[in-house]
Amino acid sequence: MENLAVVVGGAGRTGRLIVRRLLEQGERVRAVGRSAQHARRNLPPGATYAPGDVRDPASLGRPLAGASTVVFCVEPGTDDEGPDRPEATMFLGVANVLEAATAGGERPHVVLVSQLHVTHQGHPLNAYGRLLDWRRAGEELLRESGLPYTVVRPGWLLDDRSAGHRVRLEQGDRGFGQVSRPDVADACVHALRCPEARGVTFEIFNEPGPASASWESAFGSLEQDRALVA
Repeated sequence: MENLAVVVGGAGRTGRLIVRRLLEQGERVRAVGRSAQHARRNLPPGATYAPGDVRDPASLGRPLAGASTVVFCVEPGTDDEGPDRPEATMFLGVANVLEAATAGGERPHVVLVSQLHVTHQGHPLNAYGRLLDWRRAGEELLRESGLPYTVVRPGWLLDDRSAGHRVRLEQGDRGFGQVSRPDVADACVHALRCPEARGVTFEIFNEPGPASASWESAFGSLEQDRALVA
């Protein structure tokens, strides 16, 4: 059967770039999201759309069926209560997607787009519905799932490369910086193809200088998550 890449949040600002990159690689791509109208406006030709809401497990069975790879790049929401709280999207939402993606016995490689500072409980961002706590809890769910995975923690997101063309990968959640959405999209797509990117968590930034020569070598310099925890 032809491989299927599912991008959850695929019509969003970063998600649509991931969809485009996957299509350019010749992948069959399904974008999952809540708004068909938004998808029609933003998805590139060649992508299929399936309605699904990560907060509603019943809506995810068909969209995730048969996925060989999954990219989760959902906007978190920042409310303290209600459906747009980070707990619903970044924790329960991740759990719902993992359950749906494995319901038929599949073991897809899952790339989770998280964010910088998730280990910093005292950061001001955590005042918004405990955003960082729930982001980190979602990461842990994925690590504990037993699936092949990659966790990408972007710095502050930009639509352009004004912070520089060189990509810098770090680990340990100690750095700071900005990164372009196109480079985050490239990192997600290459992570699905590179064995070196499996089982790792990393932060991604841009800096001045020429574009990086090889994603494989960049991923190869990273430590597996078990080494980070030890």
